[in-house]
Amino acid sequence: MSKKLLKSGVLVSGLTLVSRVLGLIRDMIVASVLGAGAMSDVFLFANRIPNFLRRLFAEGAFSKAFVPVLAEYNSDNDLNKTREFVAKVSGSLGLVVSAVTLLAMIGSPVVAALFGTGWFMDWLNGGADAEKFTQASLLLKITFPYLWFITFVALSGAVLNTIGKFGVMAFSPVLLNVAIIAMAIFGADYFERPDIALAWGIFLGGLLQFLFQIPFMKKAGLLVKPQWAWNDEGVKKVRTLMLPALFGVSVTQINLLLNQVIASFLVTGSITWLYYSDRLIEFPLGIFGIAISTVVLPTLSKIAKQKALNETARQAQFQTTMDWGSEWYYCLVFLQ
Repeated sequence: MSKKLLKSGVLVSGLTLVSRVLGLIRDMIVASVLGAGAMSDVFLFANRIPNFLRRLFAEGAFSKAFVPVLAEYNSDNDLNKTREFVAKVSGSLGLVVSAVTLLAMIGSPVVAALFGTGWFMDWLNGGADAEKFTQASLLLKITFPYLWFITFVALSGAVLNTIGKFGVMAFSPVLLNVAIIAMAIFGADYFERPDIALAWGIFLGGLLQFLFQIPFMKKAGLLVKPQWAWNDEGVKKVRTLMLPALFGVSVTQINLLLNQVIASFLVTGSITWLYYSDRLIEFPLGIFGIAISTVVLPTLSKIAKQKALNETARQAQFQTTMDWGSEWYYCLVFLQ
């Protein structure tokens, strides 16, 4: 058990390290292209909003609620039962996310006004930052489909993690970084403004992540046709578990979003400075903390749902897994 967890943890940490280093390079290239002015503020704003929803729902509350229920359906290794559950969740979730994405694209000025209130006020009053609001509304139309792509990436990633294929989801963010870097270096000259090219880089990155997961899902026999089943028992369980999980992940994300709203009232460059400082803080968290939790959560869910285990054996395996995660956590804290 511990050796398997260690191997998975090292794999996820290694791939996450590659992704984070590439993300750091990406940020350096974006900063060199856009600087730290109005154009940078607008692009990072348009990047932050769909990513906020991604962290809050797709990779946050949904993943935490979906994995335990999926482990329950997969506990007896009945592939057809698991396929049916994945189809119903993907269909129900997909329709909701499609509606949200479409509404956000159509109503992008409303989204920009809600989260960039300072720019919206300047637009109403003919202030200096009026153009930021107009450009942010345009870029949101390009970047918001990323939410749709990444929702299905999170779903398929959770499925693959549950069956022990941790490397696929851990590698997936590399594709986003590569897409943005490519658009920054090779695509910026083909657009009226470089921030538009980078916004299309986000769209392309989401598409690549989505397509990358498909062969692995097919190989696992879990590439299914989505079905709408909002009132299905399994879907209801996921919805019920999402509520408390949502409160848990929302505190930090809402705080960051409020910081961005406040920054929209401040001098040009404030959103850029806030973004890059946040990225530096997240660097060690992503490599170590998220890597450990990615491996531990599916393992705990499997243990909890294994019918062959008696209560004593279940508690022993549960404790061993928790001890492993805690030991690695404290070890990494000590090293820092």
